[in-house]
Amino acid sequence: MDVLQTKKLTLSYSNSIIIDELDLVIPQGKITVFIGANGCGKSTLLRSLARLLKPASGTVLLGGEEIGKLSTKEVAKQLAILPQGPQAPEGLTVLQLVKQGRYPYQTWLKQWSEQDEESVQKALRATGMTDLAERQVDSLSGGQRQRAWIAMTLAQETDIILLDEPTTYLDMTHQIDILDLLFDLNEKENRTIVMVLHDLNLACRYAHHIVAIRNKTVYAQGQPEAIITQNLVQDVFRMSCEVTTDPIFGTPLCIPYGKGRCLLPQKAMTIE
Repeated sequence: MDVLQTKKLTLSYSNSIIIDELDLVIPQGKITVFIGANGCGKSTLLRSLARLLKPASGTVLLGGEEIGKLSTKEVAKQLAILPQGPQAPEGLTVLQLVKQGRYPYQTWLKQWSEQDEESVQKALRATGMTDLAERQVDSLSGGQRQRAWIAMTLAQETDIILLDEPTTYLDMTHQIDILDLLFDLNEKENRTIVMVLHDLNLACRYAHHIVAIRNKTVYAQGQPEAIITQNLVQDVFRMSCEVTTDPIFGTPLCIPYGKGRCLLPQKAMTIE
């Protein structure tokens, strides 16, 4: 059974169609990355997969069941989402934030348990946030805050994790730290991870499966080395480039044309 998929999914805002009758299957136990130009519907699609946006038509299936018919706690036990730029209430500590990930397991009869505490501590250790547990979230650096929010999603202990641009506003070091953490979660715990990323080269490095979105649907999907070409970059991003091979990882490497201090002037190009 496919873990997460859409059938004839149509999404819209203010009567404007963003995604049109999309059929999509998310590979189980893999890292999938959505790519595409700004405004193409990547984040909208991710929100719909998490039941944060009601479809205009069609459906999202979670474990073979229509996600809209499942209870909030049922969904939260299977799927966690980290939206773009989440905000914590003022004064909330890292520990208090991470504990929120255990909400799906709390009932009137079953309050905080040893399992809840173990899950929170495990999430803090996995993200390197144990020593910052008593710090207020709004006092942290951008990279630390992102790790705190990821720790909350890990405490939720779901097989599926959705992340909307998890590296936005982070410097290069923290981008790699976050993506390495997610890569390890996939490798060691077989988590299914779905991300929206803007950096095409990082998407190619970390993803097993890439979904390129254009014109309200999937333009192409598959392993990065199978689908990332000059033509795809031109059609999806309206950008001319060369696609070569990353000398370290062997994954596709996109080198855009454009202006700049170039030692090979004949290679410099701009798009009219």
